[in-house]
Amino acid sequence: MNQLEALKQFTTVVADTGDFHQLAAFRPQDATTNPSLILKAVQKPEYAPLMKECVTRFGDREIDEKMDRLIVRFGCEILSIIPGRVSTEVDARLSFDTDATVARAERIVELYQAEGVHIDRVLIKIASTWEGIEAARKLEQRGIHTNLTLLFSFAQAVACGQARVQLISPFVGRIYDWYKKQAGSQWDEAAMAGANDPGVQSVRAIYNHYKRFDIATEVMGASFRNVGQIIALAGCDLLTIAPELLAKLAESNDPVAQALDAQAARSIDLQPVSYDEAGFRYALKADAMATEKLAEGIRAFAADAAKLEQMMLAAA
Repeated sequence: MNQLEALKQFTTVVADTGDFHQLAAFRPQDATTNPSLILKAVQKPEYAPLMKECVTRFGDREIDEKMDRLIVRFGCEILSIIPGRVSTEVDARLSFDTDATVARAERIVELYQAEGVHIDRVLIKIASTWEGIEAARKLEQRGIHTNLTLLFSFAQAVACGQARVQLISPFVGRIYDWYKKQAGSQWDEAAMAGANDPGVQSVRAIYNHYKRFDIATEVMGASFRNVGQIIALAGCDLLTIAPELLAKLAESNDPVAQALDAQAARSIDLQPVSYDEAGFRYALKADAMATEKLAEGIRAFAADAAKLEQMMLAAA
């Protein structure tokens, strides 16, 4: 049994890609996309016809609708290959507008439904700002399930649990990146690997809190930089993994042990935590890493969404 198959004994494996031709080889349960992954995919010759078709069919529509139709088209192709759910992202430029996020999410779901996709096979990805979490709360109440992304702090995770979102995506690799950059020449890669990795530690703390207090929100570790981070989170509800790392897991026969355990977490002595808006904003601002990485992530996704729009306009 290779590491990928062994990992699947403990954790639901999700493919982090917009390149749906890669999916069949790894047999993931779910898949996640974002504007950066879609942008990367449409620049490949084999995917260019999808964008051209979308532009041709819906050339008279507003650019934001054409964008949604393109990402839904990718989502439908992915869903034809995987058995589970696909995560589709709301435009990051709406990250601080609750009502606009809700409206855009509802349109994305309607587009999926028009293609015959059941609502339970779609997760709407939203940045874990206060406004995004509030949008997710409203969507969940309407039966639209959400994946709260760009999550870097315990405070964000607590607020998502309070909002009863379906799933969160704490970004392991980007947390690791920040601490490594801060340490500079003092960073000891070996000492900070595996269970000592700051990104791994962040996800473990969130996972244990959720299981200890019976919070139903699923935890999906994301944004991995190496196989060691993935193995150190075996047992997490889900892990979304890029194809390059899925391939490395499939090539290795090294043992995989369960690292996170829901039953064990229920016996940990932890104190309950909750946040109102003011408390959330203070806790987030007090965390320099989370504040910087959240802003950076929104900027990057917004920039790639704008690039994708320009490509669609140029293809018209």
